[in-house]
Amino acid sequence: MLPENKNSVDYGAGDSAVDEQHSGARTVVLHLLPGALITAFYFGAAPVVRSLGFPSLMAIFLAIAFVLIPFELGYLIYQARKNGTTLGSVVLYRQPVPRGQFVALVVGLLAWSGICAVLLFPPLDGFFMENAFSWLPGWFFFAEDFTRYSTAVLLITWTFGLVVNGIAGPVVEEMYFRGYLLPRISRLGAWAPLLNTVLFSLYHFFTPWLNVSRIIGLLPMVYAAWWKKSIYVSMAVHVLGNAIPMLFLLAGLLGTGFS
Repeated sequence: MLPENKNSVDYGAGDSAVDEQHSGARTVVLHLLPGALITAFYFGAAPVVRSLGFPSLMAIFLAIAFVLIPFELGYLIYQARKNGTTLGSVVLYRQPVPRGQFVALVVGLLAWSGICAVLLFPPLDGFFMENAFSWLPGWFFFAEDFTRYSTAVLLITWTFGLVVNGIAGPVVEEMYFRGYLLPRISRLGAWAPLLNTVLFSLYHFFTPWLNVSRIIGLLPMVYAAWWKKSIYVSMAVHVLGNAIPMLFLLAGLLGTGFS
């Protein structure tokens, strides 16, 4: 657990009082720049990855490992060193949450995401895919015939994805977006989580058809992190919310019978 830094943030029941507040322009750039870099890497890597016999999913997993994590974690470390302080002084919103509340919040937020994923997201995402982004190539939607890949290729892809997309990526994203960026727009009050959620969704340039559903699914989680001043809540939800679908993906891959 990162050390607390009570000098720069008020952990009381009211709004946090973070000394450093980002301008509107800086807020937009720091939210969206890593997403632009990830997408550029994905576009460049996908044809190469596919030529090597891997599905396009591997390209986005590689982008997480070689762009998302180094950029976002590296920026936090840079800020800490520049200010002559520790990473724990840069990443805020680390107030402990009582165990019962923590479990209730995580379970409730996961249930919300699950209900939305089953009842709302499929038709909503399908609508945007067909009416706004149908011009994108099929591989961009990760819609591939996985039976054409070998068992080894699919298992390597899935295992690597579980590590970077199911665990490491979400942890770093929560440190960066909810622990660093969100507190630095705290002057906006209750509007801060909404802005953070919208920009975080737009940052996923590589899945633009998911923006509306992503905002609906993530907004309660971000408000919970802001309300409790705890990235541990959002971190747990984000990790589980990414890891559980990876298990369904494995089941789907197994269902192909592997080649």
